[in-house]
Amino acid sequence: MIRHANANDKDADAITQVFLASRAAAMPYLPRLYDDEQTRAFITHVVLPQCKTWVVESPETGEILGFAALEGAMLEHLYLSPDARRQGIGTQLMEQVRKASPTGLTLRVFTRNTDARAFYERHGFRQVDENDGSRNEENEPDMTYVWQGRA
Repeated sequence: MIRHANANDKDADAITQVFLASRAAAMPYLPRLYDDEQTRAFITHVVLPQCKTWVVESPETGEILGFAALEGAMLEHLYLSPDARRQGIGTQLMEQVRKASPTGLTLRVFTRNTDARAFYERHGFRQVDENDGSRNEENEPDMTYVWQGRA
């Protein structure tokens, strides 16, 4: 089940846990710049107030399995719990984000995150640039992808 995230402690905690677990599992090469509480503050005070954010809940347990955060036409975040991957949950979130921004989307992905790059390419995104890492705080090379949407 997809729903809008709420700006409450329960959703902020769950989104933070998905964010941290996903990054640790999918991108172990990234430096850990912030502790858990700082990350939760970022989710609470930046992501939830500034982005349209959706979560996918397990119909059986109510557990949040993934989330997507959209700021304007920029997909800022799309993360899944590591054990929720390859079940169509990312595709459901992508469909929701596309409905909210039907004329197009932009996102950035770390170059080494080949699974995410393949996911976005399967969903019609194309790479438009590469960067040496100077535009992100992890100093990790990244790429910009766009999806043209419908005119």
